[in-house]
Amino acid sequence: MELFQWIGIFVVALTVLLKASDWFIGAAEKIGLSLGIPPFIVGVTIVAAGTSLPELISSIFAVMENSSEIVVGNVVGSNITNILLVLGITAMVGRDIKIKFAVLDVDLPLFMGSAFLLWFLLQDAKFTVFEAIICLVGLFIFLGYTFASDREADEEADRPKITPKVWMMLAASGVGIWFGAEWTVKSVIKISEMIGIGKEVVALSMVAFGTSIPEIIVSVMAAKRGNPEMAVGNVLGSNIFNTFAVMGIPALFGTLVIPPAILTFSLPLMIAASVLFLVMSLDNKISFFEGAMLTLFYVVFIVHLFTSTGG
Repeated sequence: MELFQWIGIFVVALTVLLKASDWFIGAAEKIGLSLGIPPFIVGVTIVAAGTSLPELISSIFAVMENSSEIVVGNVVGSNITNILLVLGITAMVGRDIKIKFAVLDVDLPLFMGSAFLLWFLLQDAKFTVFEAIICLVGLFIFLGYTFASDREADEEADRPKITPKVWMMLAASGVGIWFGAEWTVKSVIKISEMIGIGKEVVALSMVAFGTSIPEIIVSVMAAKRGNPEMAVGNVLGSNIFNTFAVMGIPALFGTLVIPPAILTFSLPLMIAASVLFLVMSLDNKISFFEGAMLTLFYVVFIVHLFTSTGG
C-alpha cells in the first residue's frame, strides 16, 4: 500500500509541477510584453525555456537531495521520449509531418551537435563544472541563433495590461513549481527504493513520460489541425535546451553522478534515435509508418529499462 501511496504522490506532484509551470510561463509572458519587451525575445527566453522548466527545476532539487543521477536520467529520458514518442505519435496522427527547410538548415545541425556533445562529455562517467560551462556556452549559441533568426519579428505589439491577478498567478505558480519539484524528486527516490531499481530508471521512464505529456497533447492537437510540423520545432528546441540547460545549470549546484547503465544503454539509444530522426528527415517528411517505427522503439526502450536495468 505504501508503494501505491508514493505513486499517487508522484502523480499529484508531477501534475502540480506541470500546471504551475504552465501558469508561470503564461504570467511571465504577459509581464514581459507589458514591459515592452519585444515578442521574439519573450518567445526565446520565456516560452522556449518554459517547455523544459519542469525538468530543470526537478533536476536542481535532485542535486540538492543528493540524487543527481536523476538529472542525466531526466535529460536522456526526455530527449528519447521527445524523439520516439512525441514525434512518433504525431506522425501517426498527422499521417505525414512535412519538415521546413529552415529546420533542416540550422535547427537540425544544432540538435545533432548537442546530442553528440553530450555523448562525448559523459564518456568518462563524470560531469564536471567545466563541462557544465561548456553546455551553457552551447545554450548561449543556440539562443543567439534563435535571436538572430527572429529579427524580422514584429516589434510593434499591443502591451497587455497587468492586473493583480497576473502577479498573484506568478507568485502562486512559483510556489507550485517549488513544492511540485520537491515532492516529485522525493517520490522518485522512494519509489526506486521500494521497487529496487535505480533512481535514474524512474527518471528515464516515469518522469520523462510525465513531463512529455504536454508536448504530446500539443503536438497531437497541432497534427489534427493540419499543422504537425510544429511538433518538429518543439522537439528540436526542447532537446537542445534539455541537453544544454538541464545538464548545465544543476551541475553548478553539485557534482552529477552518471550511472553506468545510462552510458551502456540509454545514451547510445538517444544518439541512435537522433541519427534515425536525421535519416528520416532527409526527404523533408516523416511518414505514418516511420512514426509507427519510432513509437515501437519507445516501447522497446521502456520494456528494456524495467527488465534489464537494476538498481
